[in-house]
Amino acid sequence: MINVTKPFLPSLSEYTEYLEGIWERNWLTNNGPLVNDLELKLKEYLSVKHLLFLSNGTIAIQIAIKALELKGEIITTPFSYVATTSSIVWENCKPVFADIDPLSLNIDPKKIEERITPATTAILATHVYGNPCDVDAIELIAQKHNLKVIYDAAHAFGVTYKGKSIFEYGDASTTSFHATKVFHTIEGGAIFANDAQLLKKMSQLRNFGHSGPETFECVGINGKNSEFHAAMGLVNLKHIDSILESRKIQALTYDKVLAPLRIQKPLILPGANWNYSYYPIIFESEEQLLKSIQVLNDNWVYPRRYFFPSLSTLHFVDKYEVPVSEDICRRVLCLPMYHSLKTEDIDFIARLLLRVQNN
Repeated sequence: MINVTKPFLPSLSEYTEYLEGIWERNWLTNNGPLVNDLELKLKEYLSVKHLLFLSNGTIAIQIAIKALELKGEIITTPFSYVATTSSIVWENCKPVFADIDPLSLNIDPKKIEERITPATTAILATHVYGNPCDVDAIELIAQKHNLKVIYDAAHAFGVTYKGKSIFEYGDASTTSFHATKVFHTIEGGAIFANDAQLLKKMSQLRNFGHSGPETFECVGINGKNSEFHAAMGLVNLKHIDSILESRKIQALTYDKVLAPLRIQKPLILPGANWNYSYYPIIFESEEQLLKSIQVLNDNWVYPRRYFFPSLSTLHFVDKYEVPVSEDICRRVLCLPMYHSLKTEDIDFIARLLLRVQNN
């Protein structure tokens, strides 16, 4: 069976070395030494100024919204995972959908300006499949209209733009360290901000609002993560270069063997160093996509319709015209991609897809 993804796991001995230390210290959570070590090593690896290790990527978005004190309308993308939208709703703000660019699949800056109203306070954009948004255009719009910018960079670990970490852009960036991601801590996430005072506020928000052992600066939440999760992150960080290189090789192999297939692939932002976090293909029609899924499933291959459906169709949001997103959602499919995927598996998947096209 070939699933769409498979979490990378280091050797058990590498992980248990860290577990022995946890047992000796009897310090399991609450900003332990491994959490601090992971934060320091991530800052060094990613070349970022500030970050906080959190329990997941969704709480990271919620903390960003809360820390920036956003109200009213937040312009966002309908082409993302549901957490991008549900976090806005959860924080009592209104998601306003701007359509996506048909080539990059990221939010279209031209469509953002069309959605701005006096109630707009921020833009929340997703770097879809790790492909950076047009951050330069979004920054100009934000400055022009005095808006905050949050980037959902859940897929973007290790991605750079113009030589700088993609996490350095915007007022805040968030990412996911879920087990399905390129870099993972089993469950986890992080938040990034260039403003040290903003990060201090976010640090309080992730820990119940504590400003001291018995004092509380604000209404907070429990967004902390444990020593066990940090241990997995510390081990996986030692392997991340190998993981990223293997994904690049797999993507290039897919490119070669799928060359005869009539499909579209996302256009990567010029100046970006992509991490090959997914391998999405866009069929000419939904009918072709469904036929392909059926043949793959019949042969024990399980891709994923990611993202589907368009978030504009959710029953708990207002409706907006976003025809590009709704069209792409019906035709996009992510093919299997993970560290141990073999070249012969990719060849097998390609033969099945070509068989559907040629029948």
